[in-house]
Amino acid sequence: MKSTINEIESIDKYKPLAIAAGLGSVLGSGIIVGMSATITVWQLGLNLNNGQVGIISGALTFAIAIGSLIAGEITKKIGLVKSFNFMNFLFAIGAFVCVLAPNYLALLVGSIIAGFASGADLPISLTMISHDSPDEKTSSKLIASTQIFWQIGVLGSYGAAFLVSKMAGATGARVVFACLGILALLIGVWRTFSRKFKTLHQEGNKHQVNNKTTGKQSTLNVLFGKNKKKYLSMFISIMIFYICWNLLANTFGQFETFMLVNAHASQSLATGAGLVLNFVSLFATMAFAKCAGSKYRNWFFIIGMTIQFLGMFSLAALSHELWPIIFAIGFMSIGSNIAGEAIYKVWTQEAFPMSVRSSIQGFIGGFSRFLCGLFAFITPALVVQSVIKTTMFGFSGMVVIAFLFGLNMVRLEKKYGIQSENKRK
Repeated sequence: MKSTINEIESIDKYKPLAIAAGLGSVLGSGIIVGMSATITVWQLGLNLNNGQVGIISGALTFAIAIGSLIAGEITKKIGLVKSFNFMNFLFAIGAFVCVLAPNYLALLVGSIIAGFASGADLPISLTMISHDSPDEKTSSKLIASTQIFWQIGVLGSYGAAFLVSKMAGATGARVVFACLGILALLIGVWRTFSRKFKTLHQEGNKHQVNNKTTGKQSTLNVLFGKNKKKYLSMFISIMIFYICWNLLANTFGQFETFMLVNAHASQSLATGAGLVLNFVSLFATMAFAKCAGSKYRNWFFIIGMTIQFLGMFSLAALSHELWPIIFAIGFMSIGSNIAGEAIYKVWTQEAFPMSVRSSIQGFIGGFSRFLCGLFAFITPALVVQSVIKTTMFGFSGMVVIAFLFGLNMVRLEKKYGIQSENKRK
């Protein structure tokens, strides 16, 4: 009973930090969905051609990937706390460049700046939570809770784009990006000037000293050093799991409406289904966040991956008509949010020394996004009705691969006692 009370008090104490980090995820999903939802508005308002639209979308994806890839180097150059505080201000600059953009070039530059900042902020924010948390159990729960904010950003961007859809020219798109820019400024000010956060950061430094984790280590030395077997095997397991899972999630996220419309759904049905499924995703994420630091986490992973496989395989085996597609997307929405991004975040923050967590998570996330960006060039041809059945068999295989490497990560955590401090009641 006493331990339960202490656990609740610990979560409550650090919850503001998780919210501040999670709001960065709102910006991350907001810039992706916001650009996707308003790109046709930008096209009309700024007289962009299809080639320019494609370049802006691609540049945003790759900017996010690059930011994620070098997040660890940024923290090493200017420090973890300064990086945590600064990235939202950089995002705001990019967003306001988009708001004021008079032409294609300005919109492209603003998108790149905002995308880079959002890509770097995710691994930095999660490492900040991990750094300040008093123990791994608290850290796991707080990190998992940040995924809720990602879904909130998706819903918020869709909602904002819908509300301003009747505005003339590019005005509606400018309003959406102005909202993102203002939110980024507010988050940056809060992170930078909050006395509570300064105290938590100082306490976090003491935790790391007590745990003897403040020594600087290079990522290569960790992965190929004396504990090579431990860290390299976990790195490979997490990376292959996340790449396979993210290719699926990115495909369904970006081309969900495209698939529905190609299956002869009306635009209203496609949009409505997408909105409902995003709400389903939000509740699934909340369910996982509740158990991220509990003994049930691994069961959530197994159930989530099984649900994703059933969704993919049923679509491949049964039909490529409208309702099986909606059924499959629904299963993906549930399964991927209890066995996907959130558990990947927890694994990377638990498995590696503090000094290299930003670098490793940034590399895996950035490399995965880079592959997703390349894959997006061929995805439209893979999800049209005539070939979607074959594609879903291939995707089913990718779920199996992700599942196997995820199970290996669960095994490795048990083998090396990584969850020993999290032993649950």
